[in-house]
Amino acid sequence: MDTLTQMMAQRGQRMEKEEIKSWSKPMETTVNPSTQKRAWILDPSGDWYYSWLNVMVIPVAYNWVVIICRSCFAEVQCRYLGVWLSLDYLCDLLYVMDIIASFHTGFLEEGVLVTHRGQIAKKYMLSSKFRWDVLSVLPTDFLYFRFGVHTPAVRVNRFLHFHPLFEAFERTETRIPYPNAFRICKLMAYIFVVIHWNSCIYFALSSYIGFGKDEWVYPNITDPDFGRLERQYLYSFYFSTLILTTVGDIPAPMQEEEYIFMVVDFLIAVLGFATIMGSISSIISNMNNADKAFYPNIDQVKLYLKMYKVNRSLKKKVISWHHHLQINKKLTNENVILQHLPEKLRVEVAVSVHLPTLSKVQIFQHCEKSLLEELVLKLKPQVYSPGEYVCKKGDIGREMYIIKEGKLAVVADDGVTQFAVLGEGNYFGEISILNIKGNTSGNRRTANIKSIGYSDLFCLSKEDLTEVLTEYPGAKSILEEKGREILLKMNKLDERLADELAAKQQELEEKVRRLEANLESLQTKLARLLAELESSAVKMWRRVKRLEWEISLWEEGPSEGAESVD
Repeated sequence: MDTLTQMMAQRGQRMEKEEIKSWSKPMETTVNPSTQKRAWILDPSGDWYYSWLNVMVIPVAYNWVVIICRSCFAEVQCRYLGVWLSLDYLCDLLYVMDIIASFHTGFLEEGVLVTHRGQIAKKYMLSSKFRWDVLSVLPTDFLYFRFGVHTPAVRVNRFLHFHPLFEAFERTETRIPYPNAFRICKLMAYIFVVIHWNSCIYFALSSYIGFGKDEWVYPNITDPDFGRLERQYLYSFYFSTLILTTVGDIPAPMQEEEYIFMVVDFLIAVLGFATIMGSISSIISNMNNADKAFYPNIDQVKLYLKMYKVNRSLKKKVISWHHHLQINKKLTNENVILQHLPEKLRVEVAVSVHLPTLSKVQIFQHCEKSLLEELVLKLKPQVYSPGEYVCKKGDIGREMYIIKEGKLAVVADDGVTQFAVLGEGNYFGEISILNIKGNTSGNRRTANIKSIGYSDLFCLSKEDLTEVLTEYPGAKSILEEKGREILLKMNKLDERLADELAAKQQELEEKVRRLEANLESLQTKLARLLAELESSAVKMWRRVKRLEWEISLWEEGPSEGAESVD
């Protein structure tokens, strides 16, 4: 038994040494040369995939529109047979290429793009999309040998490859800047396809019943006016439009097939009308909700002004301000619009839009980029009307302003005399939000600034700047130094007062340090006293316990002696 145990121990030591050696060697992996080549994988959210979807819209729309037309209008098939066959097989080639592209299109799994060819192929082949795609490219054209080359209905399985069309529409809605207009165009395209199919079926039904047999069917094609191909299609399209729009003014049906066709068309018309009205209502509602999200509700403001009988001139001024916002696409609630974005993404959007404007401010030009990114989120857009004062002399300054667009005038107390005109990129009020020692004006405004026309400004409050600067003490010192330089140029910095305030500040800081040191000493003494108190309490508890034990022994002793006497 001891020998067996020793052998197992030696074997374990050898295995451990071999494992350590394997760790010390560089890892050797066998790589298949074919896998070293970069696989061609499409990102389903990328531009290349979106472009391919737009290409696939063409063959899908071609098959859905042309095959039914060629099947019902025999002259269309016969007249342009060579063209149709060429386009048919070009579309088939695109269908096959789309299937190949699907085997090279990655998918997201737990937020990560899967690019492994085997996993992509497995997922695609297990999906219903693969089954529809395979059915759509089955070579049903061999049925031409049985039914003749003028029967394009043998290609009806091409209708099954429809998913690229709807996927392209869905992605386009999220990419273009006017999704509501696109939805209306898409709805009109659907209406056209329905009427087109209905007109083709109407012409085929007329051919089955007999052209000119009654007033309801298509007139006799032996008539030169109604024998032309263009007239046949336009008449059928017009007749179907009248039915599906329930306009009326159509002949009454005579045959059973005609009654069935009319009943089905009326049901489709009712359903289509409800769908169209619902879609249009949804689009209008989305547009109204978008306007409400971007701009204040002017109707509520008008009602408020009317209820409290605000004078006409002020009412006109308020309404003009609202009209200016909507006409010129001015936004005053950007933070509300972007509130659902993740913070990092919201910062990137705000930096992209507003950082160039903030960088023009002199006191922020040499600050850290992270500080500017923090400040960008604090900017609040404001729009001022013509003749409106942004600030007046003597007002308490709680914010600074950056001019994004428009012109403002520095005016005298009379409001007419102009000392200077501030334009795009200028700023003012920055000194009032910095607590600079020795500032003789304090936090009071030193000038009257009035908007000449409509002016777009960015407002940065003192509280927001202070909140951000608490995280950047170095930037705070730089901003205060730049503010002092500006005050020196304006002769509004009392250096003696600044030195006195700095001395007082230093004295206060020294007192605070002494108080903190004394407080720390007192805390140490208090901790020591608490420890001694706890130790004394423990000793007292032990002494009490001992006394109780001695008393119990003393009480037991006399009782035992009395028993022995008895």
